[in-house]
Amino acid sequence: MPSIMKICFIGLSAIAAAAAFKTGVSPPSVAQRVKSVNYFISRQCNYQCKFCFHTQLNTNKLGLGKAMLGLQLLRQAGTEKINFAGGEPFMNPELLGELCRHANEDLGMAVSIISNGSLITRDWMDRFGPFVDILGISVDSFDPATNAAIGRGEDSDRNHHVNRMLRVRDLCAQHEVLFKMNTVVCKFNHDEDMNEYVTRLDPYRWKCFQVLLLNGENAGGGDLRDARDLVVTRDEFDAFITRHSSQPMLIAEANDVMQNSYLLLDEELRFLDCSDNGKVPSRSILDVGVENALAQAGFDDSMFHKRGGIFEWRRDRNIEKPQASEGSLQDVNL
Repeated sequence: MPSIMKICFIGLSAIAAAAAFKTGVSPPSVAQRVKSVNYFISRQCNYQCKFCFHTQLNTNKLGLGKAMLGLQLLRQAGTEKINFAGGEPFMNPELLGELCRHANEDLGMAVSIISNGSLITRDWMDRFGPFVDILGISVDSFDPATNAAIGRGEDSDRNHHVNRMLRVRDLCAQHEVLFKMNTVVCKFNHDEDMNEYVTRLDPYRWKCFQVLLLNGENAGGGDLRDARDLVVTRDEFDAFITRHSSQPMLIAEANDVMQNSYLLLDEELRFLDCSDNGKVPSRSILDVGVENALAQAGFDDSMFHKRGGIFEWRRDRNIEKPQASEGSLQDVNL
């Protein structure tokens, strides 16, 4: 399969180069601004998280060839790290895997993924794990009832989301992939103390976000989600962060830090401008190139740097493969 990907890359590279460099080499300011990009390959998801701000408005996704071309345009513009998200990206496992392979093996990008963890298999990790640097799992609570209330997994007290997360954590250890946690702080979990579990899991990074409302996504009215009752104040968010301040890998992102400091590409490879409390898409980078689309992104690159958007995002591929950690996480008392 890698040979097919390389053939595709050669065949598309001339087109990509022409689109990316119509007016000459991208200026350094563009290259600096697109170092890290998030690509929502599809809005499809198998969970019903009440605070989701990228909801299943459609089931669209690009074919592999066009998605690869998008990655090439980004790389030529200066992108060094691509993060695949959704929706749930593992609802399209082959597309996701081949994009990871192309981004890392052919284009030399660092690759990360954000997932709910429910659909990740050992077979996928065996095939595509070598092309992934960081795998982030959404972990909003270690209490099954709280996860059920949020909408992560089954709607019952026997919610299995945490067990799935532990299985993925073990798969990451066995495949030398850096394990990351994402937590959305909301009304259901802002009083929770996660220190014991986070210490035992020892993630590479732990991002904690204040739940964010975006019109057209989760702000009620005609939106697919209504997260207004899950909103926490800045004081409540800060109290959660203070409670976990001993965790060295913790990165706190309140609404004013998060909202405009991410470059987001939707399923059509359009940048999403969130600066007016909604999501306004740009023209697709496939149609107008990265630089022209970037002008419509509403991206705050100074906040991106301020929040620590540049970090060591490549795993060490020269370390000895660790032994399978059988039972290593089973002593986490759930």
